Amino acid sequence: MGNKKTLIIGATTNTNSYAYLAANRLVQSGNPIINVGIKEGVVAGVPIEKAETLHHDIDTITLYIGPKHQPLLYDYILNTHPKRIIFNPGTENAELLDLANKKGIETENACTLVLLSIGEY
Repeated sequence: MGNKKTLIIGATTNTNSYAYLAANRLVQSGNPIINVGIKEGVVAGVPIEKAETLHHDIDTITLYIGPKHQPLLYDYILNTHPKRIIFNPGTENAELLDLANKKGIETENACTLVLLSIGEY
């Protein structure tokens, strides 16, 4: 089971979104989550917050926002100092990947849902 505190960027109450599915799967597998998004709501029992409060106990940030929206969050993401960042399909960003690696943050182009399903999260 997991215990990797995960910050989900792009959290949404849209039940058809991968971010929504990942939030629920993470909680079901024992990984505590923090939801960050632009719209208010609750996902997997956890409120969605704005990217304002820095959390410093994060193991993984999993991205569900496209590269063109990421630059506004670079400081937030990097100053969180996660152990790793997962770039889910469609979120890949060489610039952020490079910035993260320079700060010693592990990066992975992968799908959080797949990693969870195969026990590699």
